[in-house]
Amino acid sequence: MLNRRKFLAQTAGFAVLGLSLGKAAAGSLPGIDNASMHGSINAADLGVRPGALDDQSKAFARLLRDASDRDMPVFLPPGTYVVSNLSLPSRIRLSGVPGASRIVYGGNGHLLMAEQAEHIELTGLMFDGTNRWMADYAQGLLGLRRVAHLVIDNCQITGSGKSGLALEHASGRIERSEISDAADAGIYSVEAAGLEISANTVSDCANGGILVHRWQAAEDGTIVSGNRVERIQARSGGTGQNGNGINAFRAGNVIISGNIVSDCAFSAIRANSASNLHITGNTCSRSGETALYSEFSFEGAIVSNNIVDGAANGISIVNFNEGGRMGVCSGNIVRNLSTSGPYPANAPGFGVGISVEADTAVSGNVIENAPLYGMHIGWGPFMRNVVATANIIRKAGTGIAVTVVEGAGTAVISDNVIDGAQNGAIVGHRWAEPVTDDLASSGNAGYAHLTIERNHVS
Repeated sequence: MLNRRKFLAQTAGFAVLGLSLGKAAAGSLPGIDNASMHGSINAADLGVRPGALDDQSKAFARLLRDASDRDMPVFLPPGTYVVSNLSLPSRIRLSGVPGASRIVYGGNGHLLMAEQAEHIELTGLMFDGTNRWMADYAQGLLGLRRVAHLVIDNCQITGSGKSGLALEHASGRIERSEISDAADAGIYSVEAAGLEISANTVSDCANGGILVHRWQAAEDGTIVSGNRVERIQARSGGTGQNGNGINAFRAGNVIISGNIVSDCAFSAIRANSASNLHITGNTCSRSGETALYSEFSFEGAIVSNNIVDGAANGISIVNFNEGGRMGVCSGNIVRNLSTSGPYPANAPGFGVGISVEADTAVSGNVIENAPLYGMHIGWGPFMRNVVATANIIRKAGTGIAVTVVEGAGTAVISDNVIDGAQNGAIVGHRWAEPVTDDLASSGNAGYAHLTIERNHVS
């Protein structure tokens, strides 16, 4: 029989023996196994030293491979690590001390790239490109392709010679990070699947802020929400390809909501051939061209509850000639527009509050200080099934300009309040030329495609 005293004595003996064996084993294990006893690998234990004067690329690459093989996280102590031409393995979780663990690009190619990865998680790290040259094959300081699950959280990405973060076929999330001073775009995503870009700050980039693109028009499903995007230039020129705070191109089912976007050379938010689009609840200040744009061959755009303060044009949902159709434009405030833009304007010019063309309802918007038109409905024969009702237009050149060109479809303009329109409340146009008296008082003036009623003019 084993009494209590003998049981306790034997248990204590086993504990001492286990402790001795554990110490001996730990002393004989390589650094990565030793680190595993603490739940993560400390990079310094494996020869990756913060503040070292020499390039640490080889040691860093070895560390990442070993961590991936063992499916273990890596902790990067505070300090500066100069590396180049690193390829991330299939599974990596690399973390550091926010604002203190700094990975610096040493030049001669790229900083970090990944291809066909299962899981990449980068948290609490600073990536500094120091504005160095990058090879032609590199698209961004962090170039990540075909990543099944991506997490970038609480990181800083700065000084890239190309885009800050370039993604292709990525799923996951980018959040609470700061991307700045990129020579191209801050975040460039192409062919995403279930990507979320939220609560980031993107600033001082040369050609774009957050870009969501696809090679061919298709469902994308990216959510761009709660970001702050500011001071985006268009150094590579063009008439809208560059200089946009947030840009969706051929990407369907994208939600762009709750962002604060300011001081962009062209649009705060621009969508080209992007169907089933939501642009809701954004605040857009001092845009160089059209603040909110849904253009070309799209079907379905909701542009609602946004604030536009300062732009050449406010909101455009257009290009019926290219198949652009089906929209809702409601509950927006558009104010303080300008007749000057980043290039010589085509007809009819800059200074338009809201422009729409086909299968679109425009309601409950407030437009103030639109020097050309408060609202522009249709362009030549390109108009179909537009309803403009219950809007307030105050201090405009012309309150509402509507096309009366042969072949134009139906428009209903009713129950709007138009105050202080200098050149007429509602005027029919042939292209850019006004050709009717004020239709607010005379009705449709014989244009059967127009219904104009119960508008209040002062």
